[in-house]
Amino acid sequence: MDRPGFVAALVAGGVAGVSVDLILFPLDTIKTRLQSPQGFSKAGGFHGIYAGVPSAAIGSFPNAAAFFITYEYVKWFLHADSSSYLTPMKHMLAASAGEVVACLIRVPSEVVKQRAQVSASTRTFQIFSNILYEEGIQGLYRGYKSTVLREIPFSLVQFPLWESLKALWSWRQDHVVDSWQSAVCGAFAGGFAAAVTTPLDVAKTRITLAKAGSSTADGNVLSVLHGVWRSQGLAGLFAGVFPRMAAISLGGFIFLGAYDRTHSLLLEVGRKSP
Repeated sequence: MDRPGFVAALVAGGVAGVSVDLILFPLDTIKTRLQSPQGFSKAGGFHGIYAGVPSAAIGSFPNAAAFFITYEYVKWFLHADSSSYLTPMKHMLAASAGEVVACLIRVPSEVVKQRAQVSASTRTFQIFSNILYEEGIQGLYRGYKSTVLREIPFSLVQFPLWESLKALWSWRQDHVVDSWQSAVCGAFAGGFAAAVTTPLDVAKTRITLAKAGSSTADGNVLSVLHGVWRSQGLAGLFAGVFPRMAAISLGGFIFLGAYDRTHSLLLEVGRKSP
């Protein structure tokens, strides 16, 4: 990947990530509280809907930038832009690599954010300090494996579907899709991926919010899913599916549309610069 492409992916990914996380934060809070072990009302209900937003704001730009830098680099490395029946597989590999890297930044931010979302009366910095004091650095990475196990299947569905929908739309109209069309494709791809991966999101939330030293905090995703199934059935496994779908559909529209638009503009500026 050349330098303009690297910078474009960095800035475009960061801008898109911040835009989505801040605009759709209330839906994310509702989803987290629906999935929390204590239930929606005890977790705060509709009170303090922006609890934890500082953590999201700080983590958004580097998280999204890290994903898209990796995603674009792996696509470039694998020559994913060339016509080939292997192109969807290359997009899957690129998205998976992007998630593994991005989760190194995303998980600490998510841990602090989600604990703040279910403890609206506690300040974000205090939660961060408590985690470091009681659990150390590893506490900030509680749920890393479960987050990766959620994000990789999500990306394996979302990004190849997004790229395929854009390619189909481009073929139908005989020119590259506009930013709004890319955003529509992103909304559909994101909503579908969100729905099918909700059980993994529930497991990740339970692991993140579990008390230190508990069996849930150990991070065994299958064990957590089994426990949710036994206690709450299918409804428990898909707790928060509608706000999750709404947030990620809208997020896909904003995120992928903003990314494509910003990325294109930056590349155009780079080409015009001497």
